[in-house]
Amino acid sequence: MQVGSFLQQLDPSHLTAPHRSLPRAVRCWSEEQLTNQLQVPVLKSRDTEAKKKGGLLCDLVLEQDNHHLNSRSPVHVWGYFFDCMESERSQRMGNACMPLKRIAYFLCLLSALLLTEGKKPAKPKCPAVCTCTKDNALCENARSIPRTVPPDVISLLFTSNSFDVISDDAFIGLPHLEYLFIENNNIKSISRHTFRGLKSLIHLSLANNNLQTLPKDIFKGLDSLTNVDLRGNSFNCDCKLKWLVEWLGHTNATVEDIYCEGPPEYKKRKINSLSPKDFDCIITEFAKSQDLPYQSLSIDVFSYMNDEYVVIAQPFTGKCIFLEWDHVEKTFRNYDNITGTSTVVCKPIVIETQLYVIVAQLFGGSHIYKRDSFANKFIKIQDIEILKIRKPNDIETFKIENNWYFVVADSSKAGFTTIYKWNGNGFYSHQSLHAWYRDTDVEYLEIARTPQILRTPHLILSSSSQRPVIYQWNKATQLFINQTDIPNMEDVYAVKHFSVKGDVYICLTRFIGDSKVMKWGGSSFQDIQRMPSRGSMVFQPLQINNYQYAILGSDYSFTQVYNWDAEKAKFVKFQEINVQAPRSFTHVSINKRNFLFASSFKGNTQIYKHVIVDLSA
Repeated sequence: MQVGSFLQQLDPSHLTAPHRSLPRAVRCWSEEQLTNQLQVPVLKSRDTEAKKKGGLLCDLVLEQDNHHLNSRSPVHVWGYFFDCMESERSQRMGNACMPLKRIAYFLCLLSALLLTEGKKPAKPKCPAVCTCTKDNALCENARSIPRTVPPDVISLLFTSNSFDVISDDAFIGLPHLEYLFIENNNIKSISRHTFRGLKSLIHLSLANNNLQTLPKDIFKGLDSLTNVDLRGNSFNCDCKLKWLVEWLGHTNATVEDIYCEGPPEYKKRKINSLSPKDFDCIITEFAKSQDLPYQSLSIDVFSYMNDEYVVIAQPFTGKCIFLEWDHVEKTFRNYDNITGTSTVVCKPIVIETQLYVIVAQLFGGSHIYKRDSFANKFIKIQDIEILKIRKPNDIETFKIENNWYFVVADSSKAGFTTIYKWNGNGFYSHQSLHAWYRDTDVEYLEIARTPQILRTPHLILSSSSQRPVIYQWNKATQLFINQTDIPNMEDVYAVKHFSVKGDVYICLTRFIGDSKVMKWGGSSFQDIQRMPSRGSMVFQPLQINNYQYAILGSDYSFTQVYNWDAEKAKFVKFQEINVQAPRSFTHVSINKRNFLFASSFKGNTQIYKHVIVDLSA
């Protein structure tokens, strides 16, 4: 029975005439009964303390609504005012208030129950764009995923809708959903966490949409999933979809066959049949890491006492600067230096546990230094004969049959390119090569003349006055003998070698004309690639992990970095870096980090970090 209709049935004779015009609000309760039954406090009157008569308390209230009430608030009953406040009148009425006591108590209890019932949240209504039954909902012509789908639905279908993007947590609050069909729409993009929270989902269909890719881990957390339908989409099978191929390989869910629409080499191929190996998603780049505020020519790296060091020749200050890795700051810092004049090469060589450094200078002669571990400094131990080495331009160290050597390429008109051998106490002149030919570079490498013969040591001397000359080591005489030259390659400034799958290649640098990549064919080097190289004085191959690079510097333009393409068996353009007048490029590996040092004759020496990026991540 409604409270209003119940109040209308009250006997008007119980109302006192003087108060019939008062506001229609009354607080009535039995203090003992309400305290025990409703567990609510008993209020006293604002204006005057309520008078007790027969256990009934009545208090006039002026509130017109009850929006602020809760189950712990005093009980308010809206109706007529019951006069039980005048003790004299109560005495005259005798038991007239007894029915009012019962009525007031009942009304208070009824109001408390109504207020408690009103607190229960209303069940979400079916969205206007959907048709709902007890367990199912069908949504059509919606502009977005509705947020008021009844939470008890088990099956939900979206078809012929106009939205093309589904955002994160689109189906939150549907814990019982088992079947979700998003079919025949124009969906182009789905967020990674679109289906988050659907732990009961068994069947998911995204068929016949316009999806080209899916975000990684979109099915994460859908532990009950047993069927997935992705047919009828235009999937682009690139690195962004590599994760799906991996997921298809280990999921227990049944997935209908789906096909690639791109790229062209994968068009119409079944995605279910692809392998993660079909995707080449790892790319690399050289990212600028550090600038060193000085010019430089040669840069070399060496291991000494279980640490890695870098030594840089500074031509204008005449110093050999030694750097070490700062494990805290993660940068290279100064370690020590050797001071000289017009230094062009600082070449380290470690024999057993002793470090030596050959310092080649344009003026003042060249010298050999030894690292004194007790004094913790470099000490000069030997001069290199100035009559042979007048204008050194390059130094190469090597080891043959447990003997250590170094060779100095001399570029003066009257000098000799000379090989020096370690005798246990120092280095002495072992052999002079190529007198008066102004050699600019020397390269040590090992090549085989025939497939049946083991590789033997060779030297290639580059000269500004003739073609590069190849010398071969003679084991009987323990000397290098002139073997041949490299035809049609005049004006080669430097030659550097590298190996790929057992084959030996060389990079030949030319300042004017094209630089070249050549391959050893068993008896001679053969052309395989040409690179335009105006103003180049360095064409340096280097290997970082499994990546083979070649870096072609230029005094007039950007430095070109090339990457070796195994299928084409040649270099392809990879990256450009800006180095002023580069003279050398050196790979330095420290603490599983790989760096590229780029010397500069006119600007700052630069350090690049070799970065590996996984496009499928």
